[in-house]
Amino acid sequence: MFESRPDRDAEVVLVGRSNVGKSTLMRELTGHTFDTGQRPGVTRSPNHFDWAGPDFVLTDLPGFGFMEGVPEDVREQTKTDIVRYIEDNADKILTAVLVVDGKAAVDIIDRHSGPDEVPYDVEMFHFLRDVDVPVVVAVNKMDKVDDRDERLDELCDRLGLYPPWKQWQETVAPISAKRGSIEPMTEAVRHHLHEAERDDLFQFF
Repeated sequence: MFESRPDRDAEVVLVGRSNVGKSTLMRELTGHTFDTGQRPGVTRSPNHFDWAGPDFVLTDLPGFGFMEGVPEDVREQTKTDIVRYIEDNADKILTAVLVVDGKAAVDIIDRHSGPDEVPYDVEMFHFLRDVDVPVVVAVNKMDKVDDRDERLDELCDRLGLYPPWKQWQETVAPISAKRGSIEPMTEAVRHHLHEAERDDLFQFF
């Protein structure tokens, strides 16, 4: 299922729960439409978008977490596949964009936090850092959020980043993909590309 990766040495991946707007963001970045399902969890295998010339691929990984009508074992397998994909390609992934729903993320994290449970988003954030992949948290659907700074501060707090969020602009990027408002994310991604000495890839962001 994950064997279709183009042979490229530089990669940026989009990762996140189902239905947070990853495919919309992918469309915004590439100008191409990808199959998106109305039901969460429709994308089961990665969507790769690569360019003929440059040694670069942009990958939209399947959504993880709750998926309506999807058995638990399939959900777990999808998550395992995503983790394995990232581990296998960590040395080529210049940045991972963890997409979260600005309005719902904090509530979802709180709902799944407990002594025996680490919420998927938090787990993924720390996992990416553990494998030395720079993370940009794209906080999507911010056009639906009223108490913007408060929400972003709360999210930072849940991710273990000390608020206020504004000191983390290379990590936390409030966006609205549907409205084409993604500049904070592209700026943050560019920062990490620059750190990796790949300014040549700015053209894609």
